[in-house]
Amino acid sequence: MRKIFTVLLTASVLAMPLAATAQVRPAPAAKQTAVQKDVVKKKVVVRKGGWVKGRRLSASDRRRAAEIDYRAYQLSTPPRGYHWVRINTNFLLVGITSGLISKVHEAR
Repeated sequence: MRKIFTVLLTASVLAMPLAATAQVRPAPAAKQTAVQKDVVKKKVVVRKGGWVKGRRLSASDRRRAAEIDYRAYQLSTPPRGYHWVRINTNFLLVGITSGLISKVHEAR
């Protein structure tokens, strides 16, 4: 009985690595594909509260601002270094070099 048990134990120990390698199968190289994803992020600018004294005009706002004759709209004379511009229905007193808003008037 002891001989049979020893033979079976030895056979199972020797057969263990063969069984382990038989279960692991490498993936076929032809079926591997690379997946590439393109991610596009959209930049959204949200403007809250309209024009406020002390805010700086952005470059795009400066391009769309039209310089106006302040006398035609009965606005005060701008100090040196400032000029009146109109964006949509708003009149803004803006620093020429800095772009800072000094006064805001809405059109009637």
